[in-house]
Amino acid sequence: MHQPPGFVDPQHPSHVCRLRKSLYGLKQAPRAWYMRFYHYITSHGFRRSSSDNSLFIYNQGGNRAFLLLYVDDIVLTASNVQLLQSIIKTLSREFAMTDLGTLHHFLGITATRSDKGLFLSQASYTRDILHRASMTNCKPCVTPVDTSAKLSATDGAVLPDATLYRTLAGALQYLTFTRPDITYAVQQVCLFMHAPREPHFAFMKRILRYLSGTIDYGMWLVPSPIHSLTAYSDADWGGCPDSRRSTSGYCVFLGENLISWSSKRQPTISRSSAEAEYRGVANAVAETTWLRNLLFELHVPLHKATVIYCDNVSAVYLSHNPVQHQRTKHVEIDIHFVREKVRLGHIRVLHVPSSAQYADIFTKGLPRQLFQEFRSSLRVRSTAATTTGEY
Repeated sequence: MHQPPGFVDPQHPSHVCRLRKSLYGLKQAPRAWYMRFYHYITSHGFRRSSSDNSLFIYNQGGNRAFLLLYVDDIVLTASNVQLLQSIIKTLSREFAMTDLGTLHHFLGITATRSDKGLFLSQASYTRDILHRASMTNCKPCVTPVDTSAKLSATDGAVLPDATLYRTLAGALQYLTFTRPDITYAVQQVCLFMHAPREPHFAFMKRILRYLSGTIDYGMWLVPSPIHSLTAYSDADWGGCPDSRRSTSGYCVFLGENLISWSSKRQPTISRSSAEAEYRGVANAVAETTWLRNLLFELHVPLHKATVIYCDNVSAVYLSHNPVQHQRTKHVEIDIHFVREKVRLGHIRVLHVPSSAQYADIFTKGLPRQLFQEFRSSLRVRSTAATTTGEY
């Protein structure tokens, strides 16, 4: 701590100001804390990842360690127990720390280990959301979205008080960290947080009813080879009834495990289904490019090209065809971006039938049977569900 520049007391230059507010709550506190931790950890052999500023990597003499920092919560792993304990002791000399042992809870996410793999869930958080909405004993439903549901910004009466709607929408966003099966539904309700209406709240209640029947569901991470990165990309062309903008979604698998997914409305209007699908492919390529760089920093380089599956034949052809057509000039940046990655051998865009397009679950409401099939393919299951032979 130092006296503020311009307000230094010449008679007491070593004195400091007495704060009337906790340092933890100050505006500059996050940056100050991060810089303090960064300078200390890098002075002891760690380096900051260029792909993720919250990840620190230690690699010396064949010993490796990875430290993930979120404010004052840390996840730490190392190649051997001796190195792990040494790092913990080093950090304890500078910071007040509590060693909670093997990872079991982190930021509200429960991690359960078994002979099947690692199970990530937010069951208690889900119960808290249902309690907040006064829907603890509601009647469950089998899917979070109706197949014909398309929300509009002008349908129905405006909610007199949007506080509960916005609170629940924000809580559901955090729940998607372990529940990718509700990502599309949550994305839809979040589009109307500025002026929610009664149909939007009814849509949200269906999500909560679905969650009440699947409270114990979460994500399974199972042991599998990590030599390949596979992505599925899809888009719902002109799905928004108000702006006719499309919704694109993707999911990325490392080996057999889902590690990244997204459902997002495209910022511009697409003039054809091929254009909407191609913009979705470009988003998936950007995500897999970042993941390849991150895996390289984690000393797990991928030597095979990332395969991106798309169910639109025209979009697949556009990724390989070097000819620039008149009808594709307005998507030139996305086209050149994807084609460059294909030419370098980092990406392969292949066609997949719609019946095996897992990314459909991120772009539209699906029938019960198809939804449950895709949900299982994403490894979203209950705690007791087996993982053998299901992929």
